[in-house]
Amino acid sequence: MAPGNGSFVTEFILKGLTDRPELQLPLFLLFLLMYMVTVLGNLSLVTLIGLNSHLHTPMYFFLFNLSLVDLCYSSVFTPKMLMNFLSEKNIISYVGCMVQLSFFCFFVLCECYVLTSMAYDRYVAICKPLLYNVIMSPNVCLSLMLGSYLVAFSGAMAHTGCMLRLTFCDANIINHYFCDLLPVLQLSCTSTYITEYVVFIFGVVNITVPSLTIFISYGFIVSSILQVSSAKGRSKAFSTCTSHITALSLFFGSGAIMYLQPSSAESMAERKISSVFYTNVVPMMNPLIYSLRNQDVKLALRKTLGRML
Repeated sequence: MAPGNGSFVTEFILKGLTDRPELQLPLFLLFLLMYMVTVLGNLSLVTLIGLNSHLHTPMYFFLFNLSLVDLCYSSVFTPKMLMNFLSEKNIISYVGCMVQLSFFCFFVLCECYVLTSMAYDRYVAICKPLLYNVIMSPNVCLSLMLGSYLVAFSGAMAHTGCMLRLTFCDANIINHYFCDLLPVLQLSCTSTYITEYVVFIFGVVNITVPSLTIFISYGFIVSSILQVSSAKGRSKAFSTCTSHITALSLFFGSGAIMYLQPSSAESMAERKISSVFYTNVVPMMNPLIYSLRNQDVKLALRKTLGRML
């Protein structure tokens, strides 16, 4: 028996992305490459922002935290996922599953609220440029980040606490490649009413608050940009938001496919694919999205490489 949870299940079996043996090695190589790009990209951004004083601004402070979250976030799933591609039986212990679920909840909520803080930062930068340094003071930026981490920690503890209350009897095959809330919840042999209620309440809050903040922020941003007289000015203002809008679309779009469609056996394959986007693709793409068209980051990279050489 697993210690302290009253459960008969001591380990779970992860079904993984596919059960076709001929795809295991190609998928291993693909996700290994993606993970290497993710680690290299996010570590590079964290290092560049930390070493270059001209990047010590609110926008890059939030980007620093986003890269740090993405680095940790992808590391919760990918190493175990890579091991499972090479294993005959994808086993994870009960304790390991609960730990993975807890970290998943924490980092996915962190990502959500860091992206929301970045939307607010863009709103202040474009709609209130003269007051930007006053409104986005170091104390405000720090408070936004601490608040994001606190909300994420509270949500993770609430979800994990509810999962630990459940009893798992005979069913131990998780139809996923990691311990996600809904697939694990389906295996419980006791009532899941309270847990489902907590998931629903936290889901509503953590979808509504960020969504409203982002939509309102970008509503004001678009309105402000349309009032700019010159086409060049409008183009420049829109270009500063393009990267963030792309990151938002990838993260919230794939998350919506996973959690907002009706549950069915047929939809689980689609859910796994959408999960790959917000657990693997988004952490890999964010550094590329925020650096490829960013002259400040390119300049910082040249300066840093110049010092090293």
